[in-house]
Amino acid sequence: MGLFDKLFEKKECAICGGEIGLLGNRKLEDGNMCKKCAEKLSPWFTDRKESTVAEIQEQLAYREANKEKVAAFNVTRILGEDKKIYLVEDKMQFFVTSAKDWKEANPDVLDFTQVTGVDLDTTESRSEEKRQTPNGEWVSYNPPRYTYRYDFDIAIMVNHPYFECMKFELNRSSVEVEETGRRGMFSGSSMNHPRIREYEEMGQEVKRILTEARQAGRDAAAAAAAPKQAVNCPWCGATTTPTANGCCEYCGGSLSE
Repeated sequence: MGLFDKLFEKKECAICGGEIGLLGNRKLEDGNMCKKCAEKLSPWFTDRKESTVAEIQEQLAYREANKEKVAAFNVTRILGEDKKIYLVEDKMQFFVTSAKDWKEANPDVLDFTQVTGVDLDTTESRSEEKRQTPNGEWVSYNPPRYTYRYDFDIAIMVNHPYFECMKFELNRSSVEVEETGRRGMFSGSSMNHPRIREYEEMGQEVKRILTEARQAGRDAAAAAAAPKQAVNCPWCGATTTPTANGCCEYCGGSLSE
């Protein structure tokens, strides 16, 4: 079989068994997958080519189970503009998506306790402004003037079997700041601009929510796993180890003060 024939050789999806179109093949380590099946994977997953058919099948099973978490997700707070962070603060869960119909998009639902860190980064770029002379020539101002553009990246590191980082921009479009005067209105101190302050404060709020709740969840889990000390029940007088509900294991009386 020649190279041309191999190019147009029909391939079968190792996941669903369907025929793969000419431009629809998604290579796996030990097989092929169709575009439709690939779209069901986590949007944060980047190791498809290094994954086996069995590993992809495991992830798709996880993604199917994730739909139940999405269906039960009752949003209490939303942060961000394009890609948004959706929170259920009482259950300490969140997901990130840009989809308007997020239930259909099936975003990965994570617990706050899965967050291992949050990094914030403000990037600055600039372009020189020029003026046109009477003869139509574009020349620099004296001193030069610049327009500064700012973007606000957030990277949420997580403990997850299929991805380690969720990185995206909090802003939908760059914040533009025109320099005025010799030193520039905002050069050297981006915090002077209200929109820049807005995004930087938003990033700090996301970081605070995820990291503080993560620590609270870990402390609660550690307390629950810690061995209970025996106490004397004030109701029946027995020496007892408190139950998970803080009650006497013999008479059921409350041991809380």
